[in-house]
Amino acid sequence: SHRVDRVSLSAVCIDALDPARVATFWAGLLDREQVPDEDGFVLPPTEPLGFSIDVFPTQQPKSGPNRMHLDLTSTTRAAQQQTVDKALALGATHLDIGQGADAEHVVLADPEGNELCVIEPGNRFLAACGFLGALSCEGSREVGHFWSKALDWPLVWDQDGETAIQSPSGGPKISWGGPPVAPKTGKSRWHFDLVAPDQAAEVARLESLGARRTDIGQGDVSWVVMADPDGNELCVLASRPGLRPG
Repeated sequence: SHRVDRVSLSAVCIDALDPARVATFWAGLLDREQVPDEDGFVLPPTEPLGFSIDVFPTQQPKSGPNRMHLDLTSTTRAAQQQTVDKALALGATHLDIGQGADAEHVVLADPEGNELCVIEPGNRFLAACGFLGALSCEGSREVGHFWSKALDWPLVWDQDGETAIQSPSGGPKISWGGPPVAPKTGKSRWHFDLVAPDQAAEVARLESLGARRTDIGQGDVSWVVMADPDGNELCVLASRPGLRPG
């Protein structure tokens, strides 16, 4: 059974050189509010099972592909094209990552080069998901199993090194593509913020699952910065969502 006293996925955080521009893009594309939060922006979920998207400033330019991107679903070909057109109007560009001319999904980049995919209608893997279908990640099978235990979300896919998890209540999937995993280039521009009712206990539990504490220069803060087994940063917050994450 799903433990309500355990850590929960509160937000996907995006590091941005221009947080206002990136927040405006994603708020427009996902039809979310854009709430100023200290020096960044919080885009609260519109769906009951969702997470917020928090955009905060960084001085570091993007170097190499992100290890995480959003997959947006489509009900029809026309709806897929509408999403693509909307994204382009908001400042997205087409992106060639070697998907080939016959690919049915459309690969785009947001105004700072963050990758996203607009998935074709009839995609069976995302059939039961909403418009925000999945967080699609570079990652090992080990990291998929780690996150399944960390969030207490069951594995809904575990085949040929590829894994995916989903909340027992539904909502977006989180998937990992398996080997070969692209090398990490600096701090991840996208990371998960977790909120825990008992921060110290959850940090210890995550360590027992294979995470470790890490120092990214965060200084004396109320949240704990950790890295998952693939080295991806995550933050564990004791306080309510919406306070400044890492």
